Amino acid sequence: MTALTWAAAVLCIVTAAPDYQQQQQQQQDDPYGNSAAQAGGMPYEFGYGVKDEYSGLEFDHSEDSDGDVVRGSYSVVLPDGRTQIVTYEADDVNGYRANVEYIGEAQFPKEFGPAVTFKPQPQEQNSYQQQQQQKSSSRNSYQPPQQQSSSYEPPQQQQSQYGR
Repeated sequence: MTALTWAAAVLCIVTAAPDYQQQQQQQQDDPYGNSAAQAGGMPYEFGYGVKDEYSGLEFDHSEDSDGDVVRGSYSVVLPDGRTQIVTYEADDVNGYRANVEYIGEAQFPKEFGPAVTFKPQPQEQNSYQQQQQQKSSSRNSYQPPQQQSSSYEPPQQQQSQYGR
């Protein structure tokens, strides 16, 4: 009887175990249980650029996707004067592939001077800062409150019309 019980228990475990290949396929199709992921990506397009002459920053980035393949590029002016341009493409099959190129020749200073610093721009005080200054200056000249002459008179009690 115990052999029959053991055989039944092993049969139950084997039939209850999920199919490993089926489980792996489900994880590859949708690892987080998101049905929208099975439909593919959403097409999009964006781009931006920055050129700040005061600080010398200059860079840009643009990217677009048809829902399956992402293509884009970005560029940045490096501190040595060269421009680095990266063009890339990414998809589920081939992964991320980038092409990096440099335009220009690196320029290094022959003489070194003091570090470059930027002077802060003058700022006008806002009303909050003015109020704080007024409060701090008035704190230094504390005056105790002045007592007023006491002319307090208690309220007169009125007679009720009902005689109470």
